[in-house]
Amino acid sequence: MLFQIKSYLKFLWNSKNEHGVHSPFVFDLVTNCFYDKKKYPEYRILKDYRNSLLQNKNFIEVTDFGAGSKVFKSNKRQISKIAKTAGISTKRAELLFRIVTYFQPDSILEIGTSLGLATSALSLGNPKSKIQTLEGCLNTMTIAKKQLQLQNLNNIELINTEFSNYFAKNNPQPTTHNLIYFDGNHSKKATLEYFEQLLPTISNDSVWIFDDIHWSLEMEIAWKTIQNHPKVKVTIDTFQWGIVFFRTEQEKEHFVIRT
Repeated sequence: MLFQIKSYLKFLWNSKNEHGVHSPFVFDLVTNCFYDKKKYPEYRILKDYRNSLLQNKNFIEVTDFGAGSKVFKSNKRQISKIAKTAGISTKRAELLFRIVTYFQPDSILEIGTSLGLATSALSLGNPKSKIQTLEGCLNTMTIAKKQLQLQNLNNIELINTEFSNYFAKNNPQPTTHNLIYFDGNHSKKATLEYFEQLLPTISNDSVWIFDDIHWSLEMEIAWKTIQNHPKVKVTIDTFQWGIVFFRTEQEKEHFVIRT
């Protein structure tokens, strides 16, 4: 916790709003997406999805293949508490919805479904997109599947798999996914492995979002490594997320933006 507080204070010191952005591409993204104040009707669906989970007092046994939890001490966890402490926040779910609405990706990959809170935002952002979402824990994915069906979100393929096994077996093809949301394993090793394994799929317009880049010193090192990769052109650090673009026409730039 102390590490994250120090990281956040450093983020606040270095961060800017739209007035400190000189890239037309990033300026437009920040003003028309990040800071879009419109009250979208889809926000109500996101809220209903969350409230349904928060009211679910049942317990499930969670299989955790990632870096573990800083909140839960046992793998037997109450669904409402998972949604409250481990799920994407309301503010970030709305931002994720706006990012998908802004870019309108045809194909989306989510690494780490959990209870489907972020999945619902991805789906609502572009109902015509095809979404694949990967989850290692079958019990968690089963809850997500039921919730997504209740909200009639039908453009989603849920895949129960350990992520490294999935990528090893499936060899993603070039330009498979326009947008990838990485929220499955908050360790340096896994994050960089997924990054390298999925690099062959990028196009000029690919958007990659890495969750919890300041979760630990390891994750900060992984984020720096990604920023410095020669194929990465533009990155945005929003503290919770690291957003990556591969636009060859852009100068290599890194932005720290308050959202």
